[in-house]
Amino acid sequence: MEPVVEIIDLKKTYEPETEALAGVDLCVERGDSFGLLGPNGAGKTTLISILCGILAPSSGRVRVFGQVPGKDRDLRKLVGLVPQDIALYPTLTARENLLYFGRMQGLSGRHLSDRVEECLGFLALGESSDRRVEVCSGGIRRRINLSVALLGEPQLLVLDEPTVGIDVQTRVNILDKIAELNKRGMTLVYTSHYMEEAQKVCKKVAVIDSGRVLAKGTLEEVMSAHEECENLEDVFLKLTGRTLRE
Repeated sequence: MEPVVEIIDLKKTYEPETEALAGVDLCVERGDSFGLLGPNGAGKTTLISILCGILAPSSGRVRVFGQVPGKDRDLRKLVGLVPQDIALYPTLTARENLLYFGRMQGLSGRHLSDRVEECLGFLALGESSDRRVEVCSGGIRRRINLSVALLGEPQLLVLDEPTVGIDVQTRVNILDKIAELNKRGMTLVYTSHYMEEAQKVCKKVAVIDSGRVLAKGTLEEVMSAHEECENLEDVFLKLTGRTLRE
């Protein structure tokens, strides 16, 4: 079966000669929950921006469902993106945001209204559905941000730091929902700074730093390659170092 994501020798250089990705090779199979782990500036956001067709690579091969991101409009229906920054209209309510973004995704009529209610319910947003985003808590905004990406029922969900800046209860709820989506068959690519999140959500991981993949495989494979480490955080620090990042 063709992989959902195939990346071969992917490179991305920004001017003037800033190398964000330096020959990345990755493969994400259907049904995977794949964690892309790395410190600030490692190249994670650049990589997923290329996967979603937001950025073009400098060189290398990138295929998502066998197609080139950014060149095939039908691919957008298969991929959902949860950005790190809250991408919502603050003066609109949660429901109004979902209705707007649903139309942008090509949904309409009864199907649109049904999907909005299903997504609001899935993320437990019923009581907040008619509140303006600007008066909602950070945790509620994060849940709305995720619900927008689910409207079109994507086969691949790309999540860029989806739990930044929220309380423990909301983080646990979002992680549980993400795990449930994966059990239903949705393929996930998940970036995070939190190693305990990766261990809970991800079946496979890749550790990336300075645009290069330092380790990849199942959690068991990565851990067994570093037997002296007690957990994934120890492996991460061993590979990326303990120096503070800006």
